[in-house]
Amino acid sequence: MPPRLVGHQGSLTGKQFPIGSTPVTLGRNGDNSIVIVGENVSRFHAEVRREGHGFVLYDSGSSNGTHVNGTRVTSHELQPGDLIAIGTETFRFEAADAMETILDLSVLRPLGPSSQAALAAGPVLNVTVSGGGPVGLSFALLLEHLMGHRVAITVYDGRWTQDGPKVVWKSESQGNVRRQQVVTVQSRQYLNLPEGVQERLFRGDAYSEMWPVGPDSIRGRSPRNLRIAYIEDTLLDMANEKPDRIRLVPETFDPAEHQKSGTKDHVLAICEGGRSRTREHFADKFGNADKSIYSLHGQHIQDVVLGLRVTSTLTDPMTVLLTVAQNRFLLNALRGEGFLNMRLTDEEAAEVVGIDPVRHVFEECIASRPCVMGRDDHGDFQCSTHSTLFLPAMVKGSALWKRVLEGLTLFGVAEQNLRAVTAFRLDMVQRPRFTTRLHSATSTSPGTYGFLLGDAANAIHFWPGRGLNSGLGSAVSLARTLNGAWTGRPFRDADFARHEAAMSMLQYRHKSRAWNTMITTDENGVSRPIKEKIAQSIEESEGKDLDRNADIDALMERLRSIRDRLASRLPGMPDDTTLRNHLDSLNSSTLRTLWESGAWDTLIVGGEEVDIDIFYQQDPSPAATKTPATS
Repeated sequence: MPPRLVGHQGSLTGKQFPIGSTPVTLGRNGDNSIVIVGENVSRFHAEVRREGHGFVLYDSGSSNGTHVNGTRVTSHELQPGDLIAIGTETFRFEAADAMETILDLSVLRPLGPSSQAALAAGPVLNVTVSGGGPVGLSFALLLEHLMGHRVAITVYDGRWTQDGPKVVWKSESQGNVRRQQVVTVQSRQYLNLPEGVQERLFRGDAYSEMWPVGPDSIRGRSPRNLRIAYIEDTLLDMANEKPDRIRLVPETFDPAEHQKSGTKDHVLAICEGGRSRTREHFADKFGNADKSIYSLHGQHIQDVVLGLRVTSTLTDPMTVLLTVAQNRFLLNALRGEGFLNMRLTDEEAAEVVGIDPVRHVFEECIASRPCVMGRDDHGDFQCSTHSTLFLPAMVKGSALWKRVLEGLTLFGVAEQNLRAVTAFRLDMVQRPRFTTRLHSATSTSPGTYGFLLGDAANAIHFWPGRGLNSGLGSAVSLARTLNGAWTGRPFRDADFARHEAAMSMLQYRHKSRAWNTMITTDENGVSRPIKEKIAQSIEESEGKDLDRNADIDALMERLRSIRDRLASRLPGMPDDTTLRNHLDSLNSSTLRTLWESGAWDTLIVGGEEVDIDIFYQQDPSPAATKTPATS
């Protein structure tokens, strides 16, 4: 049914008066669309007109006035549920019924340029973003790029502080340990960011192209490695340059206080990460996460990864080859400097603790927060937040630390070039929904929809950048959806059907890839965690006289096979002599564990990737295909 006025109180109760393109007039005169009898009603009392994509009520200069929700008005943009009182009659404004579900994606195209131009002078979309990391800032910048002055965005992050007119990241002395990990951003994601963002991110020597073109690559463009702190700095700088449409608030978002203050937001985008307090505040709206899909034999599978900040002397092709050939270590770096990620067994994970040197008590800060422990002047790894030391590095007989040092040798890292240690865990769950109505529209508020983006929606495996790529994909999807759906009226569930579908696909694809890098299948076809296979190899190798040459030969055969597959896409691969000499520097138990951990199963984790563009088909613009500056 079309928008309408419905009699709410008085002699016209229950009667419906559709509103179309012709103004609807109300008054005592018989020529009005709605005739109201009464002493306090003027002959031509008020009218409702369609303006843009909404409806506005105008009082026609009546003596006794027109009231909306108890307040006298001369004009008022109507919202669903508004009560209009004229004399003794009250009418309720009802918007059009929600659209039926549409399965043909071709009819769900976004608004074209001409439609967008028509909206230019329309109402402003109010958006709040909780969490100003790479995903939150990318979303804000892309939405501002698409909608211009039709949107007002506020971004909250407690890791920021005010520095004169600018908002900047807090320093370590202010309690913010910056993330220095290097992440791999796929062309499928970065080519969907605004051209200006691409130009700022990919300039000078800020990035490298370490990994070959793969399933996530489009237009023949390679994945690009960037330091995550550099991404955060660049995006925050760009957001500071748009104070008219992006307001930066250096505070942690408080959903309870925000709701008390009477929110005027149409949208709340939750981008706070895997431990989002805002998501948990609205847990009854988004639903409970399901662990069972990422469980084996009734037990939820969780990986713990030790992150080692290092500088490697190996070439990128050598690094890629050694990484793909086994499942114990992964190095992602920017010209050799990055993090060496080490998959831990459950027994090793229990050793990842700090010790307070004064009180002589153990602390799990590195494992539970997680904290970053950097080298101090004494060469110890110290947590600046909790003043604890990394225990395994201090215990001479620590089996874990000996294996850490073997990982350094594998990737050409001198011990003094290990500068920090951290840890993180993967705890994947299946989320039932990513979009929900947080607050319904009222006479004083527009109604708010909430969205989970980034790690608040999906925590992905430790492949560097996997979570960021999923997060950027979700940000692109939501920004495009809001740009196409905003008409000035309250949103409906149907407006976000495409975005919810895109989020479900992202969850399925990225988590299926992650799951297949957490588990393996034995010779009997039984699935088991890779960490258990590593633990079994360590246990069976301990104190044994291993056939070292046989293990080197087996690894060499695997390395040759991988090298042959990658050589056409990644020039500069090491020859056999270089590889064998390098492997010979490792001890026998490490060689056996590397072999038995297995190579990356690229056949299983490869394949078709989620293409956000299929949900938002449109003719490519020159800006969309232009190569960003890389100087």
